[in-house]
Amino acid sequence: MNSLLKKPVGDIVAEDYRTAQVLRSYGLDFCCGGGKTLEKACSSKKIVIDEVISELESLKDVGGSEHNYNEWSLDFLADYIVNNHHAFVRKMLPELAFYAEKVSRVHGDRDPELNEIRELVYVLQKEMMAHLQKEEDDLFPQIKELVRESKTGFVKEAIVEALEDEHDSAGEIMAQIEALTNGFNPPSNACSSYRVLFQNLEGFQKDLHKHVHLENNILFPKALRMEQILN
Repeated sequence: MNSLLKKPVGDIVAEDYRTAQVLRSYGLDFCCGGGKTLEKACSSKKIVIDEVISELESLKDVGGSEHNYNEWSLDFLADYIVNNHHAFVRKMLPELAFYAEKVSRVHGDRDPELNEIRELVYVLQKEMMAHLQKEEDDLFPQIKELVRESKTGFVKEAIVEALEDEHDSAGEIMAQIEALTNGFNPPSNACSSYRVLFQNLEGFQKDLHKHVHLENNILFPKALRMEQILN
């Protein structure tokens, strides 16, 4: 039996982030659904697992991953998430909201799904901004202090669970937007602003997948095992 069959998809990506592109191409969720084994994930979507495994194993012949996030110290990983993914979210959400409102106002009568997209972007912006602040003010400082002081201890599981629930909510909103945009494909008669909106939404979703993966599958589980890691 191939060892990948029973391995959670989140662990597969944690070990080599290049595998994310393979899983994404099959529509397999390695972020919020990272706890599912590859076998169960493929079965739920009726995907031929041998094809997925073949593509995953072919990566071994291409060379190492650019970053092995799984080996980074937790304080460094937390800073990386803030400096890269949190910064990206803070930059992109106002831009998404601007284009969603503009395109909805101009084309919403013709394409009513744009009005739904606008409202979903507003909800996403409100939820994500509060979420980032919660991580930066609460969980991340706890993690960094424990690492810095080499203390044994733990972070509160309830905080992690709440943050994971918020990840699920953001993922669900983006899934709705992806469906409303026909996979982020604008109509042939779309204007430039229309196309920019869809392109930015697709880019935001891709970054969100990596952002949530780094937290759900690497940072959070290790933070909950902090005592074992430090001893």
